[in-house]
Amino acid sequence: MTHNVHPYAHRLGILRDWKSRWFTADKKKYRESLKVDTKVREFLVKRLRGMYVSSIEIERNDKVLRVILKTSRPGLIIGRNGEGSTKIKADIEKVLKKIKLEETPEIKLDVEEVRSPESNAAIVSQMIAEALEKRMPFRRVLKQTVEKVMANRDVKGVRVAVSGRLGGADMSRKEEIKRGRIPLQTFRADIDFSKEAAYLPYGAIGIKVWIYKGDIFEE
Repeated sequence: MTHNVHPYAHRLGILRDWKSRWFTADKKKYRESLKVDTKVREFLVKRLRGMYVSSIEIERNDKVLRVILKTSRPGLIIGRNGEGSTKIKADIEKVLKKIKLEETPEIKLDVEEVRSPESNAAIVSQMIAEALEKRMPFRRVLKQTVEKVMANRDVKGVRVAVSGRLGGADMSRKEEIKRGRIPLQTFRADIDFSKEAAYLPYGAIGIKVWIYKGDIFEE
């Protein structure tokens, strides 16, 4: 087995916080809570595809389930007069009804704006997927993306890898482009990582993005 570790999980409790945060006295509800979180996440990932959502965070206590969406296009999710967010809330409630919980929690939806989308790995990977799905040549997409990301002051290094039937070739292969440093083993290195897939007529193309934003030291 290889010793690959997910850069986010590798830094949990050091630089990163958990994406699901629960405050409850009842430990027996663990199984139920985990199922709810998984189903809500799966639904939102499908529902918000193409809306440049960088992360879905869930906070809960015994009565309230709070979903925090971080996106570079909050207007797309909220909609006119908040219609979009109301509809998403209603859809989440439908998902919870299917699970048949003992008591359904109250749902709160918060939408937060991501200030610099070009330095966010999840949004960058979605941009690449969108470009590949529009049939743009993958090498040009990779070059342009890396240049865009490196144009940010706070970015010290970037690495982008795509694999699959690139350019519609019969054999799948992997192509990679890298600029700057990516110190994956350093705990204090603030590395943002994301995986995404572009769905094309001849199959899916996997995309991985690593963005290094310098080291974080304690105050």
